[in-house]
Amino acid sequence: MLIVAAYRRLPVGAWWWRAFVLGQLHIGVFFALLFFAAYRLPGGIAATIIAMQPLFVALLAWMLLSRKPSMVTMLAALSGIAGVALIVLEPRAALDAWGVAASLGAALCMAAGTVYARRWPSPVPLLLSTGWQLVAGGLLLLGLAWTVEGLPGALSAANLGGFLYLGVVATGLAFWIWFHGIRTVGVSVSFLVLLSPVTALLLGTLLAGERLSALQFVGIGVVFASVAAGQWDSVAHARNDA
Repeated sequence: MLIVAAYRRLPVGAWWWRAFVLGQLHIGVFFALLFFAAYRLPGGIAATIIAMQPLFVALLAWMLLSRKPSMVTMLAALSGIAGVALIVLEPRAALDAWGVAASLGAALCMAAGTVYARRWPSPVPLLLSTGWQLVAGGLLLLGLAWTVEGLPGALSAANLGGFLYLGVVATGLAFWIWFHGIRTVGVSVSFLVLLSPVTALLLGTLLAGERLSALQFVGIGVVFASVAAGQWDSVAHARNDA
């Protein structure tokens, strides 16, 4: 709301419903499904299913943008899923049908949002269209929170600081960078999602003293190779189009 207020511009014409749709795919429905899945599944299973996003993006781009994925893209997407599984999946992880469905739904939502953001380039500054989507998605989440859980009874200074960081840095800034990536790189930016569990794992080793297994080292290598292959194929495809 602060972003939109700073620009003093509301959507016009088709961008009323486009901002709403993109806001739900990127933020509203996506976050609701993601956190529901996080409560129902071990983190490793949820991360592995979310890692299917590049595969979903490739298939949806074929359907909606008439961009047939190459064999390199498909193999990179599949190997990326395998790499994330090697990093985070535990042998005795238990499955939950609702959690799996929610994870698949979250991955599909973000994949569809990525493709539609490419199909509908923003007619306004990118930060403003980011604000529109954040408001649209946030209104849905606010309604869900009010209905299901209610507002918190009290908020400490630490709580407010946490909300400020999550809202401004981890959401506002992060989505602005994400949308910028979609505009400049294209839908292949979805491969960078695979780096999220890698980053968490490396931070754990640096900050919490966690130790990596041999399989995790292999998984990290597979993920980096998958991301590199996905980006290389995207560049080659763009050169051929030119």
